[in-house]
Amino acid sequence: MNKDRIRNVAIIAHVDHGKTTLVDGLLKQSHTFRENQAEMSQTLIMDSMDQEHERGITITAKQTAVFYDGYKINIIDTPGHADFSGEVERTLNMADGVLLIVDAQEGPMPQTKFVLSKALDLKLKPVVIINKIDKPAARIEEVKSEIESLFLELATDESQLNYPIYYAIAREGKAGKTTDLDDDLHVIFESIINDIPAPKIDEHAEKGAQLLVAALAADNYLGKYAIGKIARGKLKKGETVKVLPNNKQAKIDKIFTYRGLGKEETDEAIAGDIVALTGVQDANIGDTIATGENPTALPTIELEPPTLSIYIGPNTSPLKGKEGEFTTSRQIAERLEKELETNIALKIQPDGLGYKVSGRGELHLSVLIETMRREGYELEAGRPEVVYKEENGQKLEPVEDLTIEVDSEFVGAVSQEMGIRKAELKSQELTSQNTTRFTYEITTAALIGLRNNLLTATKGTVIMSSIPHGYRPADSKYKPERNGALISFETGVSTAYALDAAQARGVLYIPPQVPVYQGMIVGLSNKKDDLDINVCREKQLTNMRTHASDGAIQLTPYTQLSLEQCLDFLLDDELLEVTPKSLRLRKRQLDPIKRKREARQ
Repeated sequence: MNKDRIRNVAIIAHVDHGKTTLVDGLLKQSHTFRENQAEMSQTLIMDSMDQEHERGITITAKQTAVFYDGYKINIIDTPGHADFSGEVERTLNMADGVLLIVDAQEGPMPQTKFVLSKALDLKLKPVVIINKIDKPAARIEEVKSEIESLFLELATDESQLNYPIYYAIAREGKAGKTTDLDDDLHVIFESIINDIPAPKIDEHAEKGAQLLVAALAADNYLGKYAIGKIARGKLKKGETVKVLPNNKQAKIDKIFTYRGLGKEETDEAIAGDIVALTGVQDANIGDTIATGENPTALPTIELEPPTLSIYIGPNTSPLKGKEGEFTTSRQIAERLEKELETNIALKIQPDGLGYKVSGRGELHLSVLIETMRREGYELEAGRPEVVYKEENGQKLEPVEDLTIEVDSEFVGAVSQEMGIRKAELKSQELTSQNTTRFTYEITTAALIGLRNNLLTATKGTVIMSSIPHGYRPADSKYKPERNGALISFETGVSTAYALDAAQARGVLYIPPQVPVYQGMIVGLSNKKDDLDINVCREKQLTNMRTHASDGAIQLTPYTQLSLEQCLDFLLDDELLEVTPKSLRLRKRQLDPIKRKREARQ
């Protein structure tokens, strides 16, 4: 195939604006699947991870390809959440243009700005699609004006201000040049062919081939795949290549191109196409695979630095080793090293028995922990901490732009919470849906635990998102506050009788008949100080019977915390025990006497 018949396009947007749904429509309407294939009746086809379906978000970027009117269209579906922006940054290097999808009601959101700025910095050609125009509260003209303002703010040259706009209802597979939509997505296909340029390649093929590794994959049959766009020359099956900058020699075993959800083996691939290579085991993301007498490396992928870190180490609780398959420090280290190969926004450093794992945000780190948990790992995690940086002898902390949208009745609750967290209000406006939209500048440290507090304060109706905004001198104004913990004083099994007495002291996090140990946190106290209680005490049996003592115990339903809520709960002297079956909060020092002695020092 000629490179002029290839289009490489990334689909970018804020979370939940319809990226993956639009890819579903492009896959189905390009006749990639037979009419009787299961995919024709599925939604979110590209979201392959269980957590992606459960959380309703895209976590990892994925490649697919469709054929339309003699053109091959390589499509890259990218995450919309700021915590996974490392996925966006590395995969945009394979694209020559982007489809920017914007919700017709919400308009440009923080992540819209973030991904568009990355695309424009890379000189990628944008095509704007205003999606979900069937929403009752859609405000199409206002959103067009907001998009225009965003481009004026972010464009790096004047040509980027000339972008086509299309309208769509991706869920129904409809799009059009006006709000009077066609019955299919053919205008989107034609826009990709006509508005997105053919791949930019280095014409000096005589210098040898070049491919920048932008993604990695693996299977049990062929092992590791190195994925990227060929920037120059051709790559052939069986060819000897160099992996730069380490200058290691390898031999290409197989070359695959993409079609639909699968790959097709080929003997040769040309510049401009996105391919997956096997046989290059030493290749990592950011490396260059090159041929020729004097192979040269392409510029490596620049990434934003991590903003949050968390301690992950082997489980040290009295219940260790009972529920997990992989429990040792060595096994956890090997799993984290494997994660580093594909999750390049992570950083890992040894820290005592375990490791300090740094990433882009709470969701980025909690998805990793949840993935390990489902794979059979047993571990313990500490409280998320901010990653500071030093510049000219000054300590700087990360700051983020935060957008919050709530019904007007909850404005007071939001303002109060943000005041406690020392956030700086940038703007406050009433939207056309009679909701209030706040824009704040807030430190990353003050963001920890905010989502759960606001969900509680707004009865689960808050919409919030944030993106990195840079650094400022650390002032440590905000200190997290929380009531004390209810801590088990005994080791054993919780009883309804003991929990009935304990529930007057606070909110319980455990039900009856679960194993507990001394130092395990079983609830949140009504008071500021920690309280040691016995949740294993059983009712004494006697010959005496009274009407009052024989009444059935009525327990208030216990509060079951999610993984993110557990991480938000933690203070510096606490840990979270994570196993495939359980989440248990605990004190670092389990012995109550030693704990009190350490607190006085």
